[in-house]
Amino acid sequence: MSKGPAPANYWVYFDGEFKRYHDVHLGLMTHALHYGTGCFEGIRAYWNDKRGQLFLLAAAPHFDRLRRSARIMRMELPEDTSTLVNITLDLLRRNEFKSDAYVRPLVFKSAEQIGVTLRGLPETFAIYTVPFGNYVEIDAGIRCMVSSWRRVSDQSLPARAKITGSYANSALAKNEALESGFDEAIVLAVDGHVSEGSAENLFMVKEGEVITPPVTDDILEGITRKYVMKIVRDELRMPVVERSIDRTELYTCDELILCGTGAQISPVIEIDHRPVGDGKVGEIAQELQQIYFGAVRGENPKYSDWVLAVY
Repeated sequence: MSKGPAPANYWVYFDGEFKRYHDVHLGLMTHALHYGTGCFEGIRAYWNDKRGQLFLLAAAPHFDRLRRSARIMRMELPEDTSTLVNITLDLLRRNEFKSDAYVRPLVFKSAEQIGVTLRGLPETFAIYTVPFGNYVEIDAGIRCMVSSWRRVSDQSLPARAKITGSYANSALAKNEALESGFDEAIVLAVDGHVSEGSAENLFMVKEGEVITPPVTDDILEGITRKYVMKIVRDELRMPVVERSIDRTELYTCDELILCGTGAQISPVIEIDHRPVGDGKVGEIAQELQQIYFGAVRGENPKYSDWVLAVY
């Protein structure tokens, strides 16, 4: 955790101004609170102790995706991407984090009125930051179950957008897994194909290929997913195949890996009480982690365009 100010005193960005967290207030009738009419992003910043530097990861791609999500929900971001990135850098500097941190931009319908509509409602944009460690285990591997809950379909609630209301689906799946003694859930699409984790994209290693579900299988079009695909192709020299995955393929694959901004690179060592491969963290996952964490902490010049120095 950061040794900076207490959470209530963190600086945030709210409706065009920098404010203290405790000075921001939302009304009980706020539309997004009742109807889930908001969109958000999760962005990480990584502290490099040797260099005394905090590196903001993939800020521009995240704000670009937030803009796409917002448009689906009839909202617009208040500034262009470059300006939003600079606001984020300023916010991190104000909070003086000297540890890994998480950045949460959020745009939401802020009308204080009752009614399930989108058109014509005012909206609010905000960014807050907090110190943040591992979301799930990344070293020893995690145990997963295939959830009884199905992934939300693009026909009902667009999975490619990070809409606040849709994460009730993720919460149900994750909670089921935790209460059943597992670490994480794997969620199937309505047609029975593997979609993703509760909040992570999925990669399966099988017979020399790295396989991941296509964007048409109701996945979030992950930014970390794109980075992993690049590392696999460019560094590991392995083919990446985007195709639908059957549930039982998970039981016979060589390695299984979840990835995302929050999850980072998280190897799966067991699924539905069956070991993945030999039940240990696999070689591909270890290589991915080594390259990825070197890149996000600003230690690999080859990936310098992924990060921005904060200080």
